[in-house]
Amino acid sequence: MDHQIRSRITQMTETVSLPKAMLRGFTMKCPNCGRGHLFGRFLKVADHCEVCGEDFTPQRADDFPAYLVIVVVGHVVVPALLWMEMTYAPPAWLQLAIWLPVTLFSALALLQPTKGAIVGLQWQLGMEGFAATRHVAAPARANVARTKEA
Repeated sequence: MDHQIRSRITQMTETVSLPKAMLRGFTMKCPNCGRGHLFGRFLKVADHCEVCGEDFTPQRADDFPAYLVIVVVGHVVVPALLWMEMTYAPPAWLQLAIWLPVTLFSALALLQPTKGAIVGLQWQLGMEGFAATRHVAAPARANVARTKEA
């Protein structure tokens, strides 16, 4: 049991790089520990991590993930659609039958991971209210580590 507590405290006090925090968020895991779930529902960020207890309430991703998804999906779908039109000139109904579902499913598939990456970015940089919660949590974690060692 002591080993689990020490490894958990050590893990909580380690610094996480920006790419690692964003990757953890993109995989919909806690940017701090990489094990807890970041989302409670499809686009609803959990209040805290069930593994390390990190507070996610300060996150303010808002519409930014949706804008990023629109940019990415648009830059993939539009050139593909234009290429198909120029190469094969299929009827409009076929173009719609192909590209509307592709656009819809790719946008839905990217929305949650993109929001997770933005939450990881905010968490790692201390944006919004994350700076206050991390500064409060860091001394408390250090105190817990000192009492466990004694």
